[in-house]
Amino acid sequence: MSSNTKETLRKTIPEATFPSQLYGILFRHYGPSGWWPGDSPLEVALGAVLTQNTAWINVEKAIDNIKKAGMLDVERIYRADPSELAALIRPSGYYNIKSRRLKNLVTLIMDRYAGDLDALLSEDLGDLRLTLLGINGIGKETADSICCYAADKLTFVVDAYTARILERHGLADARWVYDDIQNMFHEGLPPRIEVYKDLHAHLVFVGKEYCRSKRMLCNTCPLGGWLT
Repeated sequence: MSSNTKETLRKTIPEATFPSQLYGILFRHYGPSGWWPGDSPLEVALGAVLTQNTAWINVEKAIDNIKKAGMLDVERIYRADPSELAALIRPSGYYNIKSRRLKNLVTLIMDRYAGDLDALLSEDLGDLRLTLLGINGIGKETADSICCYAADKLTFVVDAYTARILERHGLADARWVYDDIQNMFHEGLPPRIEVYKDLHAHLVFVGKEYCRSKRMLCNTCPLGGWLT
């Protein structure tokens, strides 16, 4: 996109309306997202860790292995041999690192919450997020994914797809950090958990299908008409 187009867009769309307009356009295109895929808060939390630096299809394979091994349980993961857990999650990539991160998560649940994941997830958003960020290997995107999708807390998940789409549409600066982008969504979206969940998912869909890192498909993208 040219700098003139970006500047025109900035002038014609007040910043506070960006997120709501994005949501409206993408919801009309995709409808309810059904995201995050997972049958339980534990499965969602594990998926949030496993999806780091890999495609979701690989995460599904790893979680399926965990289920088949009868390991989809906080205490069983806690007591599992690290090499056994790493073998199960091998499809997700970086399996030794991710095995340690899963262990770190369940160790906190066991030590601080007596193995009760619901007790952790029932904390207030601020406390829950700080607790998760205190776990080695869990950053802001992973913590917010757990808060939003496993705990139903009102926090918007920012990922590389979101940053890329906003920057290309002139809605964010390349120098912006995670909190800058997240604050814009928090200020501009209606405070409803289903909106937060769907819009993050929709932006992931756009990033994968249209707003790719090297090959953009702007003519068929649901956001293409937004620039006209």
